[in-house]
Amino acid sequence: MKPRIAIIGSGRVGSALQSGISRAGYDVRFAEKGKIPEAASSADVIIIAVPFGAVRDVARELETTSDGKTVIDVTNALTPDYQLAVGFTTSGAEELQKLLPRAHVVKAFNTVFSPHMSTGNVDGVQLTAFVAADDDIARKIVLRMAEAIGFDSVDCGPLKNARSLEQIAYLNIQLGLVLGNGTNVGFKFVHG
Repeated sequence: MKPRIAIIGSGRVGSALQSGISRAGYDVRFAEKGKIPEAASSADVIIIAVPFGAVRDVARELETTSDGKTVIDVTNALTPDYQLAVGFTTSGAEELQKLLPRAHVVKAFNTVFSPHMSTGNVDGVQLTAFVAADDDIARKIVLRMAEAIGFDSVDCGPLKNARSLEQIAYLNIQLGLVLGNGTNVGFKFVHG
């Protein structure tokens, strides 16, 4: 049985993931503003797809409703002017894990521009979904979900590797938005 999903954030990222995850046969619902604990309590997996600056407020609103659940952090730890908000000694995902100590935080989907999150590809080329988490079961849940959407999912090991994934996302944003390549780009891990 596929897990029930609650998505916090119905912007471009949340909407794209909702589309892809629903198409893959999952029961997906948006957590309406002011009703995050209710939506989270009836879900097995919670996806946080809000701006990095709102993560602390979302964690505060979740309180204990995320305990024991898989929490997917899709955010990128960036400042409003697209600079890294945290460095090489921690990541946004690790900071979220500190805020939700009894949840199983997974870093995933953050290295992909939102237009490609619903299919896992750019112009027919399959993209890679990099997935990092300390909990093996939570990581496997997200790896299967990413594959069901259409991604080539790659197990990136423990949550501390989110530091690298956030750097990859930063590079993707720099290449796509700052250096003018557009959002019709992405990363593919080549298996040898």
